[in-house]
Amino acid sequence: MGRLLVMPKLGLTMTEGTIVEWFKKEGDDIKKGEKIFAVETSKLTNEVESPASGVLRKIIHHDGKLQVLEPVAILAGADEDISDLLAKAESGGAQPVAKKEEKQEEKQEAPKVEQKQPENIGGRISASPRAKKLAKELGVDLADVIGTGPGGAISEKDVADYQSEEKPKVKASPTANRVAQNLGVDINKMAKSDRIMKDDVVGYHSFEMLKEMAAPKETREKMTTMRSVISERMYQSQQTSAAVHYNLTVDTREMKRLRDNLQPIKKITYTDIIVKIVSRVLLEYPMLNCSVDGNEIIKRNYANIGVAVALDEGLLVPVVKYANIKGLQTISEEIKELAEKARSNSLQPDEMAGGTFTVSNLGMFNIESFTPIINQPEVAILGINAIKETAINVEGRFEFIPMMTLSLTADHRVVDGSVAAQFLNRLKELIENPTILML
Repeated sequence: MGRLLVMPKLGLTMTEGTIVEWFKKEGDDIKKGEKIFAVETSKLTNEVESPASGVLRKIIHHDGKLQVLEPVAILAGADEDISDLLAKAESGGAQPVAKKEEKQEEKQEAPKVEQKQPENIGGRISASPRAKKLAKELGVDLADVIGTGPGGAISEKDVADYQSEEKPKVKASPTANRVAQNLGVDINKMAKSDRIMKDDVVGYHSFEMLKEMAAPKETREKMTTMRSVISERMYQSQQTSAAVHYNLTVDTREMKRLRDNLQPIKKITYTDIIVKIVSRVLLEYPMLNCSVDGNEIIKRNYANIGVAVALDEGLLVPVVKYANIKGLQTISEEIKELAEKARSNSLQPDEMAGGTFTVSNLGMFNIESFTPIINQPEVAILGINAIKETAINVEGRFEFIPMMTLSLTADHRVVDGSVAAQFLNRLKELIENPTILML
């Protein structure tokens, strides 16, 4: 029995999706579970599988942005009547890709008459006797004349029109003419008072190539859905939040010792440890874990930590839900799993929703300090930077200690400078003494 295939709702927060690719074409047999088309939603690309077997009778939308549950195609038997389904699709707002009006307009377009170069059959150019005579009198090379007669034949008028055109008069040797023809050089564009020789043509061609290589060029390409969403959200964040930036340097020796001690048991990263610490400190300073809704402040007794994952196409922020009640090992496993899903394009929209605070680590890129942009509707984001061996005065002598800068951006509408400073100093205390987490 035939059915409408619709834009699927892939998550609780999904309202629309963009069709970016069809894996099947009209008339193809499809088995249940086969991939039919790909949809981009909120920076993610999802491959949609067929809910049943049948024939792809009609693709209603080949591409473009559609609302959830809007019809995209018709799946039915090979000989099944789909007129009712087509009517249902049209009533649902679907716009058939092929438009009869456009086709009719195409048919009504007058055929374009193209001018052709004269046919050279057996080394002879097609031209009328009167055209040949006039060309000889005027010294016109028929090979340069565009014919407008049948089959591109040159007429007397074509020769006369060619002669009347204003053309620069240049002198060139036969060899120069042949070289220019082979290199695609227009000798008439070469500014030279005396006779043009072969070397002149070669030099001019090389110079023009260098100019082309050095000339500035611009290209345009449409933003991907991911890039477009990032652009929109970053602009929205800058327009919404009164962002203030704070930096604090911390000693990472004890955090490194903790990580090294855990390596034989579980491969723990610095990000894992910091996410665990942040989730605890956020409950002590809830204003950094809140969001603003009009004139109301939404406070929470839980911490959902977004962890930024960099991809070639842009940035994704999957969320570790309720990190404050999870152990370090569980947090580490979830971060690795979510990061792998992000890189393999298999994240679900719900796995990116509900964040209350974001952590972004650029330490692996050797960045020492940066100003991260708040991920709306959150009010704060923490940037983690590279660990650097730094000379520190310890009891009158210099020691090289691994130090790391924490970069906090907070929304001053709800987070005062003193609160942001206390939050960072509490993070510093736990990073420099991570065993406190055991208490």
